Amino acid sequence: MSQFFQIHPENPQLRLIKQAAQIIHAGGIIALPTDSCYALVCHLDDKNAVERLRRIRDVDDKHHLTLLCRDLSEISQYARVDNRQYRMLKTATPGPYTFILEATKEVPRRLSHPARKTIGLRVPENPIAHALLDELGQPLLGSTLILPGEDDPLTDPDEIRARLERQVELIIDGGACSLEPTTVIDLTADEPVLLRQGRGDARMFGL
Repeated sequence: MSQFFQIHPENPQLRLIKQAAQIIHAGGIIALPTDSCYALVCHLDDKNAVERLRRIRDVDDKHHLTLLCRDLSEISQYARVDNRQYRMLKTATPGPYTFILEATKEVPRRLSHPARKTIGLRVPENPIAHALLDELGQPLLGSTLILPGEDDPLTDPDEIRARLERQVELIIDGGACSLEPTTVIDLTADEPVLLRQGRGDARMFGL
């Protein structure tokens, strides 16, 4: 049975954020709000938690999971970013975008795409997500909360609780979220490639 925290969307209670971080460190999976829709997140280095997250989403290792980072400097630890890519990232972070980039050796091999060696990265613009990232001091590994066989993400914390309370350790009620997932843009080629149109405006990348 999962825990259920009501956390203020603008001024997250530090006591609850610390408890959420402890759950992550103990191998738990959390459903939390972002600046797009709700996401499932777990510890970057916890193999069992990552496998459980993939099972909940029913995705294999060819599906890009996303590193939720605090800022651009943290992104550069986990992805190879040249000057052109950095300028594009700077214009869109923090915000509702996920970027596909070449993974560095800091990323466990089992987390990057098996053929392309790429990883998804984003900097969410959400006080709850940021508070948890600050408390952890490292990125979270996450995925949009879309359940198998469905096209739309879950955005209501009560519905998430009803459907996932036996599969995740914590659900954070941080209020209503957007109905749209992030916009996903592949930056590994010479020109940006739009992989998914979501909440973020792709026109700033000429797409």
